[in-house]
Amino acid sequence: MARILLGVSGGIAAYKALELVRLATAAGHAVRVIQTPTAQRFVGAASFAALTGAPVLVDEFERDPARGAFPDQAPPEHDPLSHLELVRNADAFLVAPASANTIAKLAHGLADNLLTSAALAARCPLVVAPAMNDAMWANPATVANVETLRARGVTVLEPGTGRLASKGEAGTGRLPEPPELLAAVEAVLPAATGGPMDGLRVLVSAGGTREPIDAVRFVGNRSSGRMGFALADEAAARGAQVTVVAANVALPRNPRVEVVDVETAAELQAACEARFDDCDVLLMAAAVADFRPAAAAGHKLKKDEVGDRLEMVLERTPDVLAGLAARRRPGQTLVGFAAETGERAVDYGRRKLRAKRLDAVVVNDVAAPGAGFDVPTNEVTIVTADGETHVPLASKTAVAAAVLDAVVALRAAAPAPGSVR
Repeated sequence: MARILLGVSGGIAAYKALELVRLATAAGHAVRVIQTPTAQRFVGAASFAALTGAPVLVDEFERDPARGAFPDQAPPEHDPLSHLELVRNADAFLVAPASANTIAKLAHGLADNLLTSAALAARCPLVVAPAMNDAMWANPATVANVETLRARGVTVLEPGTGRLASKGEAGTGRLPEPPELLAAVEAVLPAATGGPMDGLRVLVSAGGTREPIDAVRFVGNRSSGRMGFALADEAAARGAQVTVVAANVALPRNPRVEVVDVETAAELQAACEARFDDCDVLLMAAAVADFRPAAAAGHKLKKDEVGDRLEMVLERTPDVLAGLAARRRPGQTLVGFAAETGERAVDYGRRKLRAKRLDAVVVNDVAAPGAGFDVPTNEVTIVTADGETHVPLASKTAVAAAVLDAVVALRAAAPAPGSVR
């Protein structure tokens, strides 16, 4: 995984940086933290040190016990300049939260503390996550500073909108949530090269389809697309060329991943069919509706129009995965997903594996705590012809890694196209 240098400037949103560190280390990244003196008024260095397993630095003249090394590195024998050695070892530098003051310093090349000195010396990708009052964010000086940074190739995230630190205030200026911060950092990391997924073309479906009842209402499901997007992000991090067919997914987009937005099962089917022949791996994680209204009204149905009861005739939708599997070419790897409930979930997954001639089926019990819809964790069983692999409750990023490890193993064991065994 990567080495992430995190710069924390002063602001109440600094508490979110702790959760970011927890998520990043759980995903396998090595993290070092630099704080400004003001940041320590909000979150102490000991908290970051406990989560990273590495010393936290504040002052330019402070000796670094790790001598610029990240937790996955052996320290050098000499004492290098900390602000130079840290950024030399880092794969990405994230400033979160970035106060208006710190953004101004970065835009004008000031280096009056360890954080800004390190940023000025950084050759790795720099990501800045603003957090401030909405009036400060909208100020022309801040707007100009952000434009300056972006013009230099710095990734400046858009702050969120909602409640702010001051009581009763709301607006734009909230620090993005930790999963969004981690996704933004992972998006700027160099793609993996030389690995088993380098250059593979991966097609992922994600989210849940919506089948219209009328111009306003629909039949749908609770899938958020988190698992599918985690698979796409992990595949891109491993060097694959990734396309996601996203059904009604409102999640941050990875710049490395092509996203095709769809709504209905028919639209998802068309998008997948158009891209299937060119893919090497299909990860069918979307929750595709099994039924849809046979006839959708083109206008909003009124209560006085339908009376006390609204009766609909539902018709089966095409089985998208079965249709794709029927036209698979040699060398493709097909993985289905089964969101089930109850003790027989894995049995159903094995039947699905055989019936649709898949290479693997990822089964999860959505009724289990922490493994349902729109949560950051999951627990699955990966079913293949050779057996079952249980992945205990973990982040969806970690589950995605386990699924792709299984894909790599399946492809390594499969005969080459055209060969005879």
